[in-house]
Amino acid sequence: MLGLERLPDGAFAEVEVVIDGDAESLILYRDGDHVRAWLNICPHAGRRLDWAPGQFLKSKEGLLVCAAHGASFELAQGECVAGPCRGESLRTVVVNVRDGAVWLD
Repeated sequence: MLGLERLPDGAFAEVEVVIDGDAESLILYRDGDHVRAWLNICPHAGRRLDWAPGQFLKSKEGLLVCAAHGASFELAQGECVAGPCRGESLRTVVVNVRDGAVWLD
């Protein structure tokens, strides 16, 4: 899916994948040797979170910020901790790192 060397530690990336027959945009976030993934859909209005294709906002507090309405998500579970969808969460997609690449589980 994506070579780990293309995703610096602490950075986000966007990849297109097919899940259950549907093309989906995923947000990948690297935290050391671990990578988390969520559907690139804000639970507030159903829009993508990136401000430009594959470009995501990260607050100085280390939160992923939706470019459309400012919802802020913590990076451990993808829970919205500030903004219009507080208490809701991004939809997690299980990925794993093997042989130097990130793969759908």
